[in-house]
Amino acid sequence: MSGDVEDKPQPLVEHLIELRSRLIWALGAFFVAFIVCFAFAKDLFNFLVVPYKWAVGWAGLDVTKTELIYTAPQEFFFTQIKVAAFGAMVIAFPVIASQLYKFVAPGLYKNERQAFLPFLIASPLLFLLGASLVYFFFTPMVMWFFLTMQQAPGEGEVAISLMPKVSEYLSLIMTLVFSFGLVFQLPVVTTLLARVGILESQWLADKRKYFIVVAFIVAAVLTPPDPLSQIGLALPTILLYEVGIYAARLVERRRSAEAQAKADEADLPAE
Repeated sequence: MSGDVEDKPQPLVEHLIELRSRLIWALGAFFVAFIVCFAFAKDLFNFLVVPYKWAVGWAGLDVTKTELIYTAPQEFFFTQIKVAAFGAMVIAFPVIASQLYKFVAPGLYKNERQAFLPFLIASPLLFLLGASLVYFFFTPMVMWFFLTMQQAPGEGEVAISLMPKVSEYLSLIMTLVFSFGLVFQLPVVTTLLARVGILESQWLADKRKYFIVVAFIVAAVLTPPDPLSQIGLALPTILLYEVGIYAARLVERRRSAEAQAKADEADLPAE
């Protein structure tokens, strides 16, 4: 039958050998990408600094005097390692995801494979969408908010200037990227759970008010302790929750239509 599992049952040892092979390919891809990214770590960091320069311009400050500092001899070196690891994970993700799919696919029915593939494609695209929102809008807005707190000479007893450390800036932008990237997976998760029958759209709609509270709590934990960051993450999360409800309803309508079509075929008289 077309819905049956196509691969024969395999002993545990063969599964472990297969798992080892997939892990080697995934780690190999990450290692190669890490070496390449480390060679261009400064260029990658300069790319991540661009939103900060935008924020400096928005705050009306001199962009040519923009600088970040490091206060420990090894700080910028370890920052470059983190940048390389961050870039390597992004570059190697397609290979890692494909190896994961190849390991899981033999245990899936053919219709389950066909259902799983669209989500495998949508997940990285949504992650990139969330990361782009952070890079082009959210990070400049957050840094602009912090820069406006500076005190120029003559405005008070002393001048107060923001001098970000390279490690702290990287931690901030990585936290925001991963937070938004994970939040943008919400429609994928809710749609998958609805497809397998674990969640229903009506249940999600009924729990909406609780989710709004949870969204603000999660935003307060994942983002810097300022209201702009927390609201900026909570609002897209709530919007994506509504998208997830709509996607779950589409899945339920499609399932009902398929069930009705099968019922109609069963009622047809035999020729």
